[in-house]
Amino acid sequence: MSQATLGKSVRSGICGILFVAALIANASASAADTYPTSASEIETDRPDVTNSSGVVPYGSLQAENGVDWTVRQRSDVIGGTETRLRLGVAQCTEVLVDVPMYFYSINSRASSGFSDLVVSIKRELPVPLGFHLSATGGLGFPTGASNISSHGYDPYIQFPWSRRIGDDWSLHGMFTVTWFTSQHVLNPTFEPTLSLERNLGPTRDLFVEYVGDYPNHVRPSQILDGGGSWRITRLQQLDFHLGFGLNSSSPDHFFGIGYSFRLDGLLGGSVGSSP
Repeated sequence: MSQATLGKSVRSGICGILFVAALIANASASAADTYPTSASEIETDRPDVTNSSGVVPYGSLQAENGVDWTVRQRSDVIGGTETRLRLGVAQCTEVLVDVPMYFYSINSRASSGFSDLVVSIKRELPVPLGFHLSATGGLGFPTGASNISSHGYDPYIQFPWSRRIGDDWSLHGMFTVTWFTSQHVLNPTFEPTLSLERNLGPTRDLFVEYVGDYPNHVRPSQILDGGGSWRITRLQQLDFHLGFGLNSSSPDHFFGIGYSFRLDGLLGGSVGSSP
């Protein structure tokens, strides 16, 4: 990649991150009329690809974990633990760390090794008309295995949103833009998602979701998936998801399960109930 192209990718990514930072800085603490507290139930970014439009309460640490089995062009890969750590550092603001995930090729038709580390910050924003919106900016670090890592410092911006459309139904979506500093042919890569969710009582829900990845000069990947979650306590959740690809650039099919929990009161104040 030429220095000019690399510089353009880096500048675009930095501009995106600065834009999200400006939104975070200018959003008042009253952005959400009902910002989360330690009394709130756990709300996770999994099992669907679409992330929650909310954040964890101030002083809370949430760990979201999962294991996936993916089949792509006759290759079988197990991935885990797909851990995301979310720490509430202020009202309506959290820091996220996507811990490197290990991929193991069962039949040696794909690469095995760890993925890259990603660190992000997320803020809920004020939006009218019953919508909930947040802004996320993050950076991927090339810590993964040589045959899995992107080999670059990859910035991204992301906007998850949601809106309730009935007593038990809600729409969720997300729009992400990623810049790959060492793979300029992909820049920028857009990822829109749309999810329809149905609550099955106070502790369970199901969803169906569309996810598309649209690199600039490469054929897009598109999947359709569904799944559900069950809050076994106020601070613990079990989940599952499964899906399939809609074109040859996508996984053939996949299945995953997960477990998440939240610890409250870690940055002062009263410690919440253990999960």
